[in-house]
Amino acid sequence: MKKVAVLGSTGSIGTQTLDVISRYPEEFEVVGLAAGNNVSLLLEQVQAFRPKWVSAATKALADQVQSQVGAEVRVVHGEAGLTEIAGHSGADYVVCALVGSLGLTSTLAAIEAGADIGLANKETLVTAGHLVMQRARDKGVSILPVDSEHSAIFQCLNGENNKAIKRIMLTASGGSFRDLARDQLANVTVESALKHPNWSMGAKVTIDSATMANKGLEVIEAHWLFDLPYDQIDVVIHPESIVHSMVEFEDTSVMAQLGNPDMRVPIQYALTYPERKRSPASALDLIAQGTLHFRPMDFNRYPCLRLAYEAGRSGGTATTAFNAANEVAVARFLKGEIPFLAIEDIIEKVLTRHTAVTNPNLEDILETDGWARREAAAPE
Repeated sequence: MKKVAVLGSTGSIGTQTLDVISRYPEEFEVVGLAAGNNVSLLLEQVQAFRPKWVSAATKALADQVQSQVGAEVRVVHGEAGLTEIAGHSGADYVVCALVGSLGLTSTLAAIEAGADIGLANKETLVTAGHLVMQRARDKGVSILPVDSEHSAIFQCLNGENNKAIKRIMLTASGGSFRDLARDQLANVTVESALKHPNWSMGAKVTIDSATMANKGLEVIEAHWLFDLPYDQIDVVIHPESIVHSMVEFEDTSVMAQLGNPDMRVPIQYALTYPERKRSPASALDLIAQGTLHFRPMDFNRYPCLRLAYEAGRSGGTATTAFNAANEVAVARFLKGEIPFLAIEDIIEKVLTRHTAVTNPNLEDILETDGWARREAAAPE
């Protein structure tokens, strides 16, 4: 039986992960759950899965949880609590479904403990891909992608020689505003930005999808996961989100992974790999679907994606600065402090001011992260 800890258990990916796990009680034991502020949902999850370790965002929330669970449950809190659950809960598989750079230290702790990683947190590899992948290799730990796009690439590459790859193609829905021109974006609202046409996701990821920063994070993540240069990573817009990504090989063959938009499919594959099991998702009916559309990426329309490629090619702490600036800018937009198009302006400002450290250690990365956040939060 696989012992699983879920970091970010009350978020979109976390709840869907637990939905998958609940269907295979003979396969999985949940030993740790880490949440943020949603204590009511966390308590429901504790009741359903009976983990030995639980974490909440603050000490006050942790005390509230502890008062309602038995003494046999250890309740911790904050970033230190995430790290404790990742590294000390006895999990041999850790699902990192945290949003933002919080995932880095806990993922490293899980790797140090020898746990395999189901990675749904793009920012971990964007911020410190070279450190995470090297440490995983050193510890003999597998990092299995949970994102639908990276899961698709991972599946297409099963049994293939990576040297035969010509390029990979990440598909992008285009987000909430894919049918709007640039001049129509100046006054879009938070509410309209949060209405993704295909996927049900958290607020931050949905805004990232609208700016295409999300796809930029995925490009950088793919660079580390599949050890490919940026010139071999392309992005195409695919409004239906049926083809989750593709691989083109040197012989011109193209392999793709298709399915209805349902995150439980890549989540389950990451949990059960190399086995496939019956899924709760609905089967794809290509006859009913009828048509699939693809169009080229427009970097002028989506500057955040261009900036992500530039940061990736610069290397070092440039990607850390990109991620931190984006997190702060998106948070400011969600609070109504800045207009939608200011997100890309803030990212570009921070990257322009940043001098990248070429081969950063963890201290360099954390220092850059803090600096970029202060720069992005500063009023003009």
